[in-house]
Amino acid sequence: MRIAIVDESAARAAVIEEGLREAALTDVAIFADRQGIAAKLERFSPDVVLINLSNPHRDELEELFALSRAMARPVAMFVDQSDTAGIEAAIDAGVSAYVVDGLKKERIKPILELAIRRFNAFARLRTELDEARGALADHKTIDRAKALLVRKRNIDEPAAYAALRKAAMDSGRRIVDVADALLTADTLLGDL
Repeated sequence: MRIAIVDESAARAAVIEEGLREAALTDVAIFADRQGIAAKLERFSPDVVLINLSNPHRDELEELFALSRAMARPVAMFVDQSDTAGIEAAIDAGVSAYVVDGLKKERIKPILELAIRRFNAFARLRTELDEARGALADHKTIDRAKALLVRKRNIDEPAAYAALRKAAMDSGRRIVDVADALLTADTLLGDL
């Protein structure tokens, strides 16, 4: 597992690195300079990112939260102080673990595991949500195509669906693709 540590303090980064090494995690890179951090992390391609900030300023947090959203990887953030707005922003940005005043080497591995599990759980939920949205959009497209057939051919809804299904089977396409093509053709042809 490749782990990136983002921390401007060499001493704090060493605590995290020691905790990782004690957990037999040795593929670690420390990034002390945040200048161009997105490109550096992209080149390193870590599996997990651990970010440590002593007193995060709003601008620092926004920069790191944007990085977290863009990376699509588990991110654990350690901060010495926080407030409700900082925690909410971290959650919205997809930070998997946000630890306030908890930087101890023996806690690194459990926090890392938590970040990975939470990231994977949210990724599954995001995938399921995307699939549900896609299915709903497909259903709406099919319903609109059925309504068009009902209106244009003066048939009932089951007959309209049967016509869409037959056209899909005959052409080796999905019903939603046939429905979309029908709606597009109707838009282009209009009332001829």
